[in-house]
Amino acid sequence: MRYVTTGERIGYERGKQEGEQQLILRLLQRRVGELSPELQERIQSLSLNQLENIGESLLDFTAMEDLFNWLQTNQSA
Repeated sequence: MRYVTTGERIGYERGKQEGEQQLILRLLQRRVGELSPELQERIQSLSLNQLENIGESLLDFTAMEDLFNWLQTNQSA
């Protein structure tokens, strides 16, 4: 088994998070409509765990208001 360096692990995690951000942004745009640059930045600032949570929650979103409510409840100030 090959040893994975800390740098490789961090790079992998960063890449995974960026991929998840892009997927969530695309899904949200299809679900609730065009996202403002400010909303896109808020989504991109979410942790990997928060991205996974919003990914599950967005299946229940029907309007932009649902996204705002989720962010208000789940995003740290």
